[in-house]
Amino acid sequence: MARWQPETTQRLVVAAVDLFTEQGFDATTIAQIAERAGVTKSTFFRHFSDKRELLVAGQETLSRLLAEGIAEAPADASPLESVAAGLERASGAMGPANRELGPRLKAAVAASTELQERDALKSVGLAAAMTAALVSRGVPDPTAHLAAELGVLAFKRGYTQWSEADRDDQNGLAHYTMAALQDLRAATASLG
Repeated sequence: MARWQPETTQRLVVAAVDLFTEQGFDATTIAQIAERAGVTKSTFFRHFSDKRELLVAGQETLSRLLAEGIAEAPADASPLESVAAGLERASGAMGPANRELGPRLKAAVAASTELQERDALKSVGLAAAMTAALVSRGVPDPTAHLAAELGVLAFKRGYTQWSEADRDDQNGLAHYTMAALQDLRAATASLG
């Protein structure tokens, strides 16, 4: 088995998601994931502490990209315009592999309470990163929290729509996250 090859983390995530979908989270072992990915168990543990961690692979990078986009938004940008800048930055880093993985990841999460809990924690982490970036821009805390939560909802909705869209659709993830954010902005206006 190969120990260090390019894309090892991605191969581990894909192998795990496929196995979780095929046989369930609880029935899948780390040894099976490593074997499917073509690596050793020790290589698995160089990348992840346990199989639950596979779900949050890339969360730090995603949080950083969201925060950087918010920080680099124009000085006069509103909180939601700043969130949009963060969403555009993060969405631009997502490619075809992310799009292909989406439906399988969704199915694996839906089938496991433990993965649903981990997914919820991932959302909390993304919202915290955006909230901190907005507060650093001088946005009051309650407003920053609300804008960040809308950003997480927009990202999740956009990602789902993008990953389930017809493969002939050449729109990138940013198109879908921006549309989702606009829909959510309109929905908040109707709350009265």
